[in-house]
Amino acid sequence: MSISAGYVVPHPPIAVHEVGRGDEEAIRATLDSYARVAEDIAELRPDTIIITSPHTVMYSDYFHISPGISAHGDLGAFRAPQVTFDVDYDTELVSEIVHRCYLQDFPAGSEGERERTLDHGVMVPLYFINKVYRDFKLVRIGLSGLSLEAHKNLGQIIKASVDSLGRHAVFVASGDLSHCQKEDGPYGYKPEGPVYDRQLMDTLRAGDLDALIGFDGELLERAEECGHRSFCIMAGAFEKEKVDINTLSHEATFGVGYGFAIIKPMDKSREEDRAADPYVALARYTVERYVREKRIPGVPSDTPEELKTKRAGVFVSIHENGLLRGCIGTISASYDSIAEEIISNAVSASTKDPRFRPIEEEELSYLDISVDVLGDTEDIASERELDPKRYGVIVTNGMRRGLLLPNLDGVDTVTEQISIAKQKAGIRPSESVSLQRFEVVRHE
Repeated sequence: MSISAGYVVPHPPIAVHEVGRGDEEAIRATLDSYARVAEDIAELRPDTIIITSPHTVMYSDYFHISPGISAHGDLGAFRAPQVTFDVDYDTELVSEIVHRCYLQDFPAGSEGERERTLDHGVMVPLYFINKVYRDFKLVRIGLSGLSLEAHKNLGQIIKASVDSLGRHAVFVASGDLSHCQKEDGPYGYKPEGPVYDRQLMDTLRAGDLDALIGFDGELLERAEECGHRSFCIMAGAFEKEKVDINTLSHEATFGVGYGFAIIKPMDKSREEDRAADPYVALARYTVERYVREKRIPGVPSDTPEELKTKRAGVFVSIHENGLLRGCIGTISASYDSIAEEIISNAVSASTKDPRFRPIEEEELSYLDISVDVLGDTEDIASERELDPKRYGVIVTNGMRRGLLLPNLDGVDTVTEQISIAKQKAGIRPSESVSLQRFEVVRHE
């Protein structure tokens, strides 16, 4: 067992209904993302939740790890004293982390606690988690004034400690983003605020946790963020692991950035698929994630650069036991990358092809998936310029347009190819059409 998931979450007290008293609806995306995070944790059923918070005890040159066997807190400071929390600490894991820090002469431990009560950087995430899951113990860790690299190093020690004890744990990196997003916000506006938030969310979408350590210190200071060091600790906990990162939402309704992401170690079978063909691996990963979780994943961290930088039309085809089960695609690029094109079309092919019912979870192990990356289309004057094994065809009559991919089983002649393409477009056999052809690179 190890750290099976990480979560980037904000901690706005107004998100708690008893605090917001209806005003929380203004940040509905944040509420929905918190519900998804809580549900994900409930599905994993961890023994221990590790939370790093910028609002617990913090020193300039030392990381504080909360001691004791339990802690209590409430949201009285935010006009909701009736919202209370009681947690039991994972004392064995705390001791293991502290011991490893001592052996490595690393500046962290359980000394110097100034406030035993839980802080809102911990309580806000727990408010949502507790709604669906309570069977866990807690480890609460503060940030420090030390370097981003030192925060990553602490994450590495935390992971080693979890592994040595065989804990099943998840990591909640609590932290708001920039606090200076709007003129009418509580902290005013600085241009560095939106810049930081975009850079942070783009880094997560790219799946590059290591890049968090390289953020410019002056940007962090001027953006008035509070969570970046929390995210760096989590990055250390996943160092050297291939991960999938799913960014959920970002908003700054009240002038403070609230961002969400779910980080999970990559499934070993997906690593094998990726080694065989990254195009097919991405399509299969998307289908499986969407069918099981009804969530559209982000572009995984290990996606090759050519999929992240090139653009093209893409078709995703799904067969089950040799029979077509779904096929959806785009003639030309609709997204900024082939990877995003594959993700979108894999979701549509598996659940939105009008010819078939949506694929169900029990079918996943029986699917064959192929990905066709389309080349440029070219106008042709006659059928003589077609070859059904080499070229796909596009037929057009007015607003009606039909496409058929090349090299399909059972399509051996140009006449058959054009006839099927016309049927798909709702064009009668007797109607004339203009023709285009294209080549594809097929991944299967």
